[in-house]
Amino acid sequence: MTTALVTEPDSAAPPMPRPFLKWAGGKGQLLRQFQPLLPASFRRYFEPFVGGAALFFCLQPKRAALTDVNAELIDCYRAVRDRVEEVIAALGSHAYDEAHYYSVRDLDPKALSLPERAARTIFLNRTGFNGLYRVNSAGRFNVPFGRYVNPSICNPPQLRACSAALQGVELEVRDFERVLDHAEEGDFVYLDPPYSPVSSTANFTSYSAGGFSFRDQERLAALFAALDERGVKVMLSNSDVPEIPPLYKRFKIDRVAALRSINAKSDARGRVGEIVIRNYGTRRGRRAAQADREG
Repeated sequence: MTTALVTEPDSAAPPMPRPFLKWAGGKGQLLRQFQPLLPASFRRYFEPFVGGAALFFCLQPKRAALTDVNAELIDCYRAVRDRVEEVIAALGSHAYDEAHYYSVRDLDPKALSLPERAARTIFLNRTGFNGLYRVNSAGRFNVPFGRYVNPSICNPPQLRACSAALQGVELEVRDFERVLDHAEEGDFVYLDPPYSPVSSTANFTSYSAGGFSFRDQERLAALFAALDERGVKVMLSNSDVPEIPPLYKRFKIDRVAALRSINAKSDARGRVGEIVIRNYGTRRGRRAAQADREG
């Protein structure tokens, strides 16, 4: 068994927070393209499909709610927010080794403490095949061991920076439609759902045991319209496939390109088209546009 690789940067300057989890559809590489598409101002930030939280860590809003149906993911963020030193200590017990990987994967998360559960999630994410998060019908993580050269399992300064950014942030397990119970006029909601698949080998909707169906995409479109009527600023990302744009004909659609390295088949990875849908700055999103002008 090799020892755990813990990365301690030489620079004394505190790092900017960035995602500590690899996540299918993660937005880190798209932040530069997103910059001109973001609202100039907003009151509170909501992200109902938090994933890797790249946009949150980029914006670092003071008032924010990050939610997801994935309880393991939310527990991981709670541990990093509230008990980051214990998470770092727990990660020190993990090593990049195939036998160790499967022994950790087979652990029952419910038998672990919150920091231990978070360390398990981060370790499996950093050392599993291609950074996938996938569960079976019973909700058990089932991604095989990944082949890497000296993968970084723990970066203490980065985790501490993320912990600082998460202070005061609401973290809850709940369905995306529940954002309608909380978001108000002038707030900003970023929706980054499990994408509609672009091919039979690129379907990453099984982030939870229930998956994410086209019916869920229709529910999401209805939520988008309801938030727009309330005067909430809304931005949504999805794959550029034929069935998605018709759900949002009333709103502004921009297209961006992303290089996706998370796929079940290595020869299917590459540059893919994505769409960004917004209600602010559009004629039909009048209340949201007015709120955008007023800040």
